[in-house]
Amino acid sequence: MAMPRDTATDAAAHPARRPRRPGAAITRLVQLHLLSRRVPAALVVMVACGALFQATLRWHSDQHSLQVPLIIEAAAAAIVAVTTHSPFGESERATGTWLPYLRLGAAVALTAAAFASLLAGAAGANLLGGTVALLRNVFGIAGVGLLTAAAIGGSLSWIGPLAYLAVAEEALSGGWHTPWIWPARPPGDFDSVICAALVFASGLTVISLRGAHVTSRD
Repeated sequence: MAMPRDTATDAAAHPARRPRRPGAAITRLVQLHLLSRRVPAALVVMVACGALFQATLRWHSDQHSLQVPLIIEAAAAAIVAVTTHSPFGESERATGTWLPYLRLGAAVALTAAAFASLLAGAAGANLLGGTVALLRNVFGIAGVGLLTAAAIGGSLSWIGPLAYLAVAEEALSGGWHTPWIWPARPPGDFDSVICAALVFASGLTVISLRGAHVTSRD
């Protein structure tokens, strides 16, 4: 005669597994990725850049003062590139199947945040070149930073925007006419917009697929 099963004992010995929630797992993964890249701190710095941008536009409102706002635009774009640095190095590359999508989303979102912070900082001020020039400059220089991160590492990726800034400042002073130095071109210059878009798309593609260069220190 079969003994009746003690369902209470079975439940205690084999607790029912909680149903998996893919949405919650993905949300947690995104949170961990953003925290590992110090994104919250980057957003705070971007807000500070927006406030500084507002003060700069009000104090330097003359028609020949493109250089000073450009420095802040390059700084905001450089923040995007620096956040590509991973503290986990090769181990993250070996285990992260979602990594390309996380890199892509983070880079696009942070570049948009950099643009939005500067656009908010320009409210009520005389923004030379208007929104189109700001969009072109921020996204283009962010692309330079992403390419630099892929080449020499995220922690050193600020070097690319800084070097490009130096060249752009010289172009503004010397009246260069190449579309690849888009900050020196008028906002309606279609070729300069295309060049900036190509640089950003290239940087976004490389950083999404390969990530920032992993140095021996990493």
